Amino acid sequence: MSAPEDRPELGIAVVGHSFMGAVHSHAWRTVDHVGRPRFRTRRRVLAGRDAGRAAAAAAQFGWDEGVGDWRALLERDDVHVVDILTPGDSHAEIAIAALEAGKHVICEKPLAKTVEEAERMTAAAEAAAARGVRSMVAFNYRQVPAVGLARQLVAAGRLGTVRQVRAVYLQDWIVDEEFPLTWRLQADRAGAGSLGDIGSHIIDAAQFITGQRLVSVSGTTETFVKQRPLPAAEAGVGTGLSATASTEMGEVTVDDAAVFFGRGDGGALMTFEATRMALGRKNGMKIEVNGSAGSVAFDFESMNELWFYDGTVPAPENGFRRIFATEPEHPGVANWWPAGHGLGYDHPFVHELQEFLSAIADGRDPAPSFAEGLQVQRVLEAVQRSADNDSVRTPV
Repeated sequence: MSAPEDRPELGIAVVGHSFMGAVHSHAWRTVDHVGRPRFRTRRRVLAGRDAGRAAAAAAQFGWDEGVGDWRALLERDDVHVVDILTPGDSHAEIAIAALEAGKHVICEKPLAKTVEEAERMTAAAEAAAARGVRSMVAFNYRQVPAVGLARQLVAAGRLGTVRQVRAVYLQDWIVDEEFPLTWRLQADRAGAGSLGDIGSHIIDAAQFITGQRLVSVSGTTETFVKQRPLPAAEAGVGTGLSATASTEMGEVTVDDAAVFFGRGDGGALMTFEATRMALGRKNGMKIEVNGSAGSVAFDFESMNELWFYDGTVPAPENGFRRIFATEPEHPGVANWWPAGHGLGYDHPFVHELQEFLSAIADGRDPAPSFAEGLQVQRVLEAVQRSADNDSVRTPV
């Protein structure tokens, strides 16, 4: 590993804070200290809508300063990377402006609020790539070592022909009907509810593991709680999923739950469920892939484990076996602890930054690209069209 002073410096800026601000800030603090870093990163500035809150978040999360307008970042020569953590309605404006200003961009999922915005972002990313400016969408679950191992097993043919995928993402943080009407419950800010917020993750994971793109979908959505109290004030720095409520009510304009199925371009039948109303489930992201020669199953609540069924083993001695995905040979693990010590929720965010920075250093496009984020956005919109029109099958 080269000494830090021998590596070029990249100035980092984040736009947005609260929950993802805390997570991404932790990852930026860590990325220089694992593996073989290609840069020295400097946490230059955190931008928010309010200068005072941004300054408080910057101090808490370890940034040099906080500012109240993200546009100021574009003119700074000491900012080379812009990390976008804001609600979906601002992703397109910030990302396009940053790319056109020559800043590398990493953007939280889902890529945008609409397909049209995602298309403009992807066009801007492709134009910027021709100038050596890189972009990436942050689907962190594909950076979990066990998920990467599942992809490797499928690619190596260990599952044979992939026939079925079932994926669920279950949360319960809005079960309380008195939970206030935050931006995640408003279509003009978030675009979609559970469908976009957590459904996008399992869409990307299913496509990543199988190598198949969804080409048609059919689905339905439901909003169980139609009105909620308007937020009286946002909670303190670092929470992001909490707010205090007033007595005035407002309309919930996104889904609480979505259920849909689809067909992959390789013929696989895929089923999905995304809900933020599954009482008792805090972050229950699960995916199982069944093939003609084997199966794999993953549950994020046991994120270091992958269960593998090898159909070539004689039936009397066969069964699902647990692979503890902590060996140095497993994707992303070699830079961490000795085998068996396990990784946590924060580590995949470091992995995605490693991929992003390595791509910048290598002069290549990182994965997942904005184009991949656009494809997920098209799936989300197709599911919503199907749900709105009660249609049997909707092309992506």
